[in-house]
Amino acid sequence: MDELEIKIALSYKVPESDLTFNGILRGLQEDQNTLMKNIVRTILSALEERAIQEYKSRHPDRYYRHGHLPRPRKFITSFGPINYRLAQLLDRQTEKVFPPLAEKEVRRIKGYAPGRSTLHRCVKELAEGYGQWPCYKHRNFKFLMADGTKVKRQGRRGAPLDQAEMRWTLASEEVRRRFEPVGFWVDKDWKFIRKDLEKRLDYGKMEVLFSDGGPGIEFNLLAEGMRHQRCVWHGKRDFSILLYQDGAKKEEQEPLHGFMKEILLFSLTKELLEEVLLPEKELVMELIEEIKQGFDKLIKALDLQKYPKARTYIKNFARNALLVFDYWLEGKGWIPMTTNAIESTFSRIVNRVKHVGRRWSDEGLINWMMIAFRKIYKPALWDELWTKYLEIHKQLRFSKLSVSYAWN
Repeated sequence: MDELEIKIALSYKVPESDLTFNGILRGLQEDQNTLMKNIVRTILSALEERAIQEYKSRHPDRYYRHGHLPRPRKFITSFGPINYRLAQLLDRQTEKVFPPLAEKEVRRIKGYAPGRSTLHRCVKELAEGYGQWPCYKHRNFKFLMADGTKVKRQGRRGAPLDQAEMRWTLASEEVRRRFEPVGFWVDKDWKFIRKDLEKRLDYGKMEVLFSDGGPGIEFNLLAEGMRHQRCVWHGKRDFSILLYQDGAKKEEQEPLHGFMKEILLFSLTKELLEEVLLPEKELVMELIEEIKQGFDKLIKALDLQKYPKARTYIKNFARNALLVFDYWLEGKGWIPMTTNAIESTFSRIVNRVKHVGRRWSDEGLINWMMIAFRKIYKPALWDELWTKYLEIHKQLRFSKLSVSYAWN
């Protein structure tokens, strides 16, 4: 095992008086991220220099330095993002320019990363061993959120397949309690998802379904006794899309959007209702009536012959958008008006899944999401899983430490 020596010189400005132990700790805490980032950059530079030397020593007249990548690579770490511009080599035989630190051949020579098949196998084993959905029959879940998006898929040996729906559900036990994932699926319809949820959840205790009103959600997930709260944000967004599908140009849409802006529902938030609106039944009833009148005006303005899709959508939306007020009038508190909880929860995951050019096998995507779920929602289990994952990697070993000081 080779040994890399890194020399660090730190200079601190020490106050002449009133320096406390807490002041020392706070100063060190503020600087620790900067220190760690510089250590990482130094280690990368050292590994890069060693890789370059190995290439040039094996083929003295073949490889030449060729500057750095025009854009830095961004590495996300626990102590913040690190930007690093990888050095490049020119292969005079192939005229290829490449960063040796990132090249597969260097990884093979250096031995500091597992092969792709090994990595995929370990991720699969981790997901299967630590990522299975538990039974939630003992939990008193009352609220269920559902959403989905299309993903690009691949079959055996990377063969492209048709896109499929990736769907997920979150559940919460009480008003103001956090929503947490209770399942996600790839290429499964809502009927299948309902059956799967009934096996693991006490579905009879469900009171409210929150969704964007996508096809099949309400019909399959809404059980007897449950009520549906449509996402207000999606209602406003989807209205524009449907007007466009009905052939309405931008100028023609403006007065219709004007009617929608007059509906107070689309300018309210759950936080506003909780913190600003006086808790008086008469005021809430007046607000509900005003919102209903706004929807009536909008529906009348939507000619059935000209805007069949938009008119049908708004009528259905208005029927399921005011449960938030009914629930409060029943003395149960303010429930969410949007599906933001599920949108924000999976935004990071969806961004990774939909990376340009990326395709997934159904099994691979589920395995990856199982691990991502542990990272976000189950940190204790994630620590155990991460330890298992690290066992397939070689890592740095701290060998010695020498510390001294001098007053300048």
